[in-house]
Amino acid sequence: MTADIQTIVIGAGVVGLACARSLARTGREVLIIEQHDAIGTETSARNSEVIHAGIYYPKGSLKAELCVTGREMLYRYCEENGIEHKRTGKLIVATAEDQMAALAGIKDKAYENGVTDLVWLSREEALEREPALHCVGALESPSTGIVDSHQLMVTLLGEAENNGATLAINTKVTAVSFENGLYTVCTTDTDGEEMSLTCAELIVAGGLHSQTLGRNFTGLPQASVPPQHYARGCYFTLSGKAPFSTLIYPAPEQAGLGIHLTLDMGGQARFGPDVTWVDAPNYDVPEERRAAFAEAIRKYYPDLDESALQTGYAGVRPKIQAPGEAARDFMIADEKQHGLNGLVMLYGIESPGLTASLAIGSRVTELITQQGAMKAAS
Repeated sequence: MTADIQTIVIGAGVVGLACARSLARTGREVLIIEQHDAIGTETSARNSEVIHAGIYYPKGSLKAELCVTGREMLYRYCEENGIEHKRTGKLIVATAEDQMAALAGIKDKAYENGVTDLVWLSREEALEREPALHCVGALESPSTGIVDSHQLMVTLLGEAENNGATLAINTKVTAVSFENGLYTVCTTDTDGEEMSLTCAELIVAGGLHSQTLGRNFTGLPQASVPPQHYARGCYFTLSGKAPFSTLIYPAPEQAGLGIHLTLDMGGQARFGPDVTWVDAPNYDVPEERRAAFAEAIRKYYPDLDESALQTGYAGVRPKIQAPGEAARDFMIADEKQHGLNGLVMLYGIESPGLTASLAIGSRVTELITQQGAMKAAS
């Protein structure tokens, strides 16, 4: 049987676009399917837009490896393509003496991951840099930065299309099946028109929806589909001039990196995200969260005027672990995990997914190419 198209990528967030761009550059015929009316409207558009250094993740994990590799790829890609970005650096701050040991552990973990440029700052050195800061000590990460995520995604799509890829928006995938060596992807558009296409290679980069797609995938071993959980993170913006020139992060929390301060490309300060486990994705920013934000922020920014905090936006993290469980790694499932040739399923691609996106795209292309070579040799 002959496929309608060689390769389909489901999901046009930053990771799906990076995969499509990488695959199209090999000469593949690629179709990107996106259920919304624009690219990157969910997790990719609702985050801190931080280029992470690769500090926090366990040694040998995909998050550690792909973040460190992806960081350098992303900086280079931004420079080569004129994408707005800035190496702001960041300070990870201890606001109490008992947090200094945690910062020392972070420095050790970072070193194991190949992040060797962290610098200890005393209280006096940190305050000389950032007079509005309260801390007893800090770690400086000079390779952390920020990026215009929308500009990045537009550039990735443009390069994919220049290499022959096609984007289909307003197209929801309703079911997938595998039979006789081909994948059938069933879709419906906003008018209710149904369609099905076959492909030889399939990448599911569905973000919040990857597990749902996996559960509606005939022929995919269901044991290979991980659990699905959602953690909402709210952001508040700060009116007026930003009080800091670099990113400020408190000591990390179990499910996230704490309510940190980041800057957008225009220099506006924003605080977040917090962590609220939700049953389904929703993007509400409850006004009553303001007081909790103010309390957390004042630990490192004691002069905060709470009235300057304005409700911003929310994002939802696609989690594999349940509340209270240890953090889980990215899951990039190929034939070794599910037994189907030509298929890569991406699960749990939360932070640092934006930073790692180009590296994930390269990894997926390598896996798909290796599977194709194995199939041809068999």
